[in-house]
Amino acid sequence: MADQPNNPLHGKTLQAILEALVAHLGWPEMGYRIRINCFLDNPSINSSLKFLRKTPWARQKVEDLYVEYYKELNS
Repeated sequence: MADQPNNPLHGKTLQAILEALVAHLGWPEMGYRIRINCFLDNPSINSSLKFLRKTPWARQKVEDLYVEYYKELNS
């Protein structure tokens, strides 16, 4: 596997990304920024992972939010 120092998603699992965002933003803010029910109605890591793994557009939004968070963290 090639080293990708400029890719904040490299080597991160979806679970690690989601856990970092929830720790930083919390479920209410996640639901506000990405309007999907798994963040708004009785949210949990497991239910969110199940939905995100089946829904590419939602996963992309979560990954984009993580990249934004990562840039903010490292600036």
